[in-house]
Amino acid sequence: MGNKLRSAKWFDPDTDTGFQHRAALRSEGFTKECFAGRPVIGICNSWSELDNCNVHLRSVADAVKRGVWPAGGFPLEFMTISLGEELTMPTTMLYRNLMAMDVEEMIRSNPLDGVVLLCGCDKTTPAQLMGAASMDVPTIMLSVGPMLSGRWRDQQLGSGTDLWKFWDERRAGRLGERDWHELEGCYSRSPGTCNTMGTASTMTSLAEAMGMMLPGAASIPAPDSRRLACAEDTGRRIVGMVKEDLRPSRILTREVFENAIRVLVALGGSTNAIIHLIAIAGRRGIPLPLDLFDELSRATPVIVNLKPSGEYLTEDFFYAGGVRAVLQEMLPFLHGDALTVTGETLAESVSKARCFNPDVIRPLGQPLRAEGSLAVLHGNLAPQGAVIKTSAATPHLFQHTGPAVVFESYEEMMQRVDDPALDVEPASVLVLKHAGPVGAPGMPEWGMLPIPAKLLRRGVKRHGSDQRRSHEWHELRNRGAPHFARSGHRRSPCHCPQRRRDPLGCARTATGSVAGRGGNKGALGHPATCAGAFPARLLHHVLGSGSAGPRGM
Repeated sequence: MGNKLRSAKWFDPDTDTGFQHRAALRSEGFTKECFAGRPVIGICNSWSELDNCNVHLRSVADAVKRGVWPAGGFPLEFMTISLGEELTMPTTMLYRNLMAMDVEEMIRSNPLDGVVLLCGCDKTTPAQLMGAASMDVPTIMLSVGPMLSGRWRDQQLGSGTDLWKFWDERRAGRLGERDWHELEGCYSRSPGTCNTMGTASTMTSLAEAMGMMLPGAASIPAPDSRRLACAEDTGRRIVGMVKEDLRPSRILTREVFENAIRVLVALGGSTNAIIHLIAIAGRRGIPLPLDLFDELSRATPVIVNLKPSGEYLTEDFFYAGGVRAVLQEMLPFLHGDALTVTGETLAESVSKARCFNPDVIRPLGQPLRAEGSLAVLHGNLAPQGAVIKTSAATPHLFQHTGPAVVFESYEEMMQRVDDPALDVEPASVLVLKHAGPVGAPGMPEWGMLPIPAKLLRRGVKRHGSDQRRSHEWHELRNRGAPHFARSGHRRSPCHCPQRRRDPLGCARTATGSVAGRGGNKGALGHPATCAGAFPARLLHHVLGSGSAGPRGM
């Protein structure tokens, strides 16, 4: 091995502390020969029974160890906090940076020469990558994998997307209690992350696209035996990475983050990824301005036909070729010379990938959408930028005007939304206040506002995206102009083609676009300092982009 092992600082000295370190491992039943001169491989496990997505990561960790031992390494598994979306209140986003620090400090303070990150549920992937990027020891990631497709009678069920569809039916009185409870047992048929292209599948796919996973690792379903085989391969590879001194700083370059943005768009992935990519890049000192996402989205097609932007689920995606096939198809748009954990370039690592279902993974010449899945809007409601997921929204709402129905808090919204006396119409714009990084706090995923029951009974259906998983973030959050929003104000939330987002009370041009009146105030009479989806200022200073120091917060 060409470079001195980091763990040698703990185990080599013939001193009392060296004695203590060696004795500590021997107390666990290891002989000195197990670890002497071997690279110590930390298996960073986000397993928890409070996180149903990650609940089978213990068996995945065992498979990683099977790969580490014969490759000449010494595996030691350790736990960090785990962030499960389904049970954590009010939001896991409050704790992403805490988990990142947990990962970073566990690596920093222990005798680890290389690390395998075992991730899964939404925030666990970016948190682990943030910690490892800061620590910069050889690192490879492996995800838990998506759950199997849900199935109820003859219907395929997608996480989130179909839940809200049936919940609307339940609230409208068209789905009985017996069917509702039967659905509950069919919705999630296995451990693993959500089976749509929500935050979890988006972030693990991007981790593979960034070269931090073995090719093909992200898409294998959680219960599939091939995930354990991939775990064994991952264990073997991390030992090789230690010998080669292949660190995240060599992989996570500016070009790699541009690749990630392109792949995010091609996947029709979650807008949550913007927050996380900015934070991960911040750990490497790489700025990712919000407008870069818009610039690359405009020039990148959507080629993956998965819910909520398309028709299929992640199990179908795997059978079609998975992330590897997407990367191979997208190579003309990517920096193919980017380095990966394999030691090969991205282009080399996907050279043999194939697509087996061109309706799930479309060829570039027949995209789902020719121009991107994301749009960054600017206007007096969002002067520093707001994001909409255009691929999962109904096109006729890209320019829309309607009366505002304003809820002062999440609790008020839940109390009033089904009130028969609620003054709401099909064209109304629902505004939820105090639900952002500061107001909630922590930016809980409350964006999926329910359709008022009185409209459901009139046959009104959802027209926007699967907002909890995909975060179209139409709703106006925090302070600034939305803080002064009142029900009945007429507002134009967005004009996507021109990348505008302004309230009405603004002058309308001859072409129908929205132009602000005068200059320093929004139509609601207050400077729009942090209105809209998520202002860039909040991204940088609240959500841990790296602008505030080495840990990004």
